[in-house]
This record gives sequence, C-alpha cells and structure tokens, in this order.
Amino acid sequence: MAKQNSTYLTLKDHSVSGDQFQLLHNKELDMLETFPIPEGEELAAYYKSEDYISHTDTRRNLLEYVYHKVREISLKRKLKLINSFQSDSKLLLDIGCGTGDFLQTALKDNWQITGIEPDQNARQISNTKTNNAVFETEHLEHLESNSFDVITLWHVLEHLPNLEMHTALFKRLLKPNGTLVIAVPNYKSYDAAYYKNFWAAFDVPRHLWHFSKSSISELFKKENMTLVKTLPMKFDAYYVCLLSEKYKSGFMNPVKAFWMGWQSNRKAKRSEEYSSHIYVLKHGNN
Repeated sequence: MAKQNSTYLTLKDHSVSGDQFQLLHNKELDMLETFPIPEGEELAAYYKSEDYISHTDTRRNLLEYVYHKVREISLKRKLKLINSFQSDSKLLLDIGCGTGDFLQTALKDNWQITGIEPDQNARQISNTKTNNAVFETEHLEHLESNSFDVITLWHVLEHLPNLEMHTALFKRLLKPNGTLVIAVPNYKSYDAAYYKNFWAAFDVPRHLWHFSKSSISELFKKENMTLVKTLPMKFDAYYVCLLSEKYKSGFMNPVKAFWMGWQSNRKAKRSEEYSSHIYVLKHGNN
C-alpha cells in the first residue's frame, strides 16, 4: 500500500531473523506499513520459530506463562463481549484462531463456531478443542455471504497481506445486523513511544500494518462499515513491555516491564491511547 510515504522508523526482526525493515507512514490512513513486505514462502519463513507464541500451548518460561495467564483472563472478557451483541443464532467466525482457545470457550457457551488458521500445527491443536471446526485460509472463499452474527480477529488484521480484499470479505460474510470485532496494537500508545524500535508489538515483518484509532475507522469506512465502539486491552501493555524489555536490554526485567505497562495504562486514561484496542464495527446502515 505504501507509495512515497515518509520513513517513521527503522527497526529489525528481534524474534526470528534479525533482518532490518522500515516503517512507512501512510498519511491518508494514519497508519504505518512494514517495508519491504516479504511475499509467499518468504513471509511464511518468518513464522517458523518455536518462540512464536500464538502457535503453541507451551509454558516454558516467564514470558509464555504470563501470556497464557493473561489469555485465560482475556477469554472470559472476550466471551462477555460477544455475548453482549444481540444474536439469536450465535454464529461465530474467528479468523486467525491460533490454538483455538477462544473458539473452545465460545463453543462451551453454545456458539456455533467456525475458525480459520493458516498454521498447520496450530490448526491441528485447535481442532482437538473444537470438534474439527477450524480450516485453512482458503476455506474463507467457500463460506456463504451473510453467514455470521459475529466475526472476530484477535491480533490478526496486522498479519493479513491484502487489507482491501479482506475488509471486503469480512463485510460479505457478516450478516446485515452482525458485528465485526478487531483487536490490534496501537502504535500511538505510550509504551510504543517509549520503546520505539524495540517495541515488541511492531513485530516486523509478521506485522505488516500498524494501526491508529483513526486508521481503523478510515479503513472500514471504505466498505461502508462504522466504528461503533473502542475498548482498551489493558493487559496487553504488561505483556508487550515484558517482551520489549527483553529486546532492549537482553533480559525481561519484569519489575521495569510492569512499571512501564502501568505507566502506559495510567497515561492512556487521559489520552485514550492504550497499548492495544478492541474495535467494534457494524454495517454502515445500522
């Protein structure tokens, strides 16, 4: 997407390759774009790491333990959120479902679930939890229009190579009164400004796009979808700061990370710029 946009930051892939990338500022959408964007198998190679945490259920170290503890709390909040939407049929599509914990939680609460997960190992794990309700990415094209009451992408939109194609697809799959829920990091948060090129949520090149609140609104406005609510993800600041400290100083430094996460959330009470946000979107005529 980026064309003649200014360089916002130069940074490297801290978790897998050490390769360098730029973040270009897209002024039209007020978002950052990773450059260059690897394609095909080249991009897939950047996910091939035992440390890629959303593709594993392991708890080998402090970081993974914190991640899974936070996830347990988040799952309850995510379920409460989707249950707050008026829905008779409770048809849920979760895109990029990882190891399937959110789908499993929804299934236990009588949601009819469908999941999409490109990673084979994560998909196999998720299918053991969801009665084989998780499919490869290509399955999206075979789903009927106006099929789902709720579509969720929990830290997934930033990974999708073709934003225009996917935003149009989400609209097509959503029922006229349905709800689209998207969670993404916020590059305008205090912790992003503090850690700069060490900010873990940049996660280049796996994260191709880096959103602000206004960029989400503008992006989906093109599909006649309206942003109706923005919610903070306060726990994300602590996890992101923990990983950012590891990148910056070589060790996790949990005391410093907790302090910075607390500071980020404290400042966000005034600025409303949290480390990550949940965006709730509806069709424009609702």
